[in-house]
Amino acid sequence: MSNPFVFGTATSDEQFTNRVKDTERLLANFKHGVSSIVISPRRWGKTSLVQKVSSRARESNLKVVNIDIFSCRNAEDFQLLFATEVIKQTAGKWEEWVENVKRFLSALIPKISFGVDPQTDFAVSLDFSNPKLNDEILDLPQKIATDKGYKIVICIDEFQQIGEFVDHIHFQKKLRSVWQLQKEVSYCLYGSKKHLMAELFSRQSMPFYKFGDVFFLQKISTEDWIHFICERFESTGKKISPDQAEMICRTVENHSSYVQQLAWNVWFKTEEVTKNEEIDSAVLDLFNQNAILFYRYVEELTGFQINFLRAVADDISSEFTKSEILQKYQLGTSANIKRLKDALEKKELIDVTGKTVTFNDPVFKLWFRKYLKKY
Repeated sequence: MSNPFVFGTATSDEQFTNRVKDTERLLANFKHGVSSIVISPRRWGKTSLVQKVSSRARESNLKVVNIDIFSCRNAEDFQLLFATEVIKQTAGKWEEWVENVKRFLSALIPKISFGVDPQTDFAVSLDFSNPKLNDEILDLPQKIATDKGYKIVICIDEFQQIGEFVDHIHFQKKLRSVWQLQKEVSYCLYGSKKHLMAELFSRQSMPFYKFGDVFFLQKISTEDWIHFICERFESTGKKISPDQAEMICRTVENHSSYVQQLAWNVWFKTEEVTKNEEIDSAVLDLFNQNAILFYRYVEELTGFQINFLRAVADDISSEFTKSEILQKYQLGTSANIKRLKDALEKKELIDVTGKTVTFNDPVFKLWFRKYLKKY
């Protein structure tokens, strides 16, 4: 029996849930050469969406290159990975990879290396003393697309990583100056840190402001989740009621990864028909499955930060500077509130939208309320 629910990794096929409008919009952008930026909190399904659209785009004879730059620590790392993956994913076999390196990067004196499996383990090294290196590498997909007569979409995951590079503003300007002139290549840029991604693309002072069509990914609706959960149970010979499926969604606030994880916990406990007490037990399992991570969050916090989270957990989302709130939750002075917000947002524990503050992780919020509530 196949796993009816998938979490902790990208979903596909029957495990992929709804996002019909997002899928069609992003696919249209791919087909028509419109660059896209996908922004949302962690584990809301960005990667699954991009991978699904990439698969469908390839069926339309588009070349799609998927690159994860999480491991890149500087501009050189980025350029080497960019060149390697563009070469690999626009060609069908290693002989063609070698040919394309020699043809399109010959001026940079490239060195090619293969690992144990030449069909997958391939890398390019370049001489970074060459002052023309940036432009040559960044324009590589356009050269290939023009020569081969097809269009290319470059999808870059963890794109906010470039904000950590030395002299990153200059590098961002270089990226945009080259990419915006490419006629046969478009880009899909996305990442797991919402506040950093929003800063890169929403601030007028940043080089990538208005670079493309911005998706602020929304949560999947409860109605769609209920249909999905009930159908997945039924497909394995088990039964859960729509009300119970809604209980799962409401508990984790429709957070995509947690809906799948909690649904899996409930499915595992269900023999034939789900009982409400099995859902309660499955929630406790969810706490236990994430407890190590949650304790690590808390261990890295100051006393003021923990107190601030206690206030947020009590749904005090916008009145932190009132004297009674400052006193009740021991938050210090009103001037301390902005520092607390900035620090916790940087740690990705909270989301700040205007004056409203909420937990990024709904299960951490429930766990925090249960085990760390004080007032």
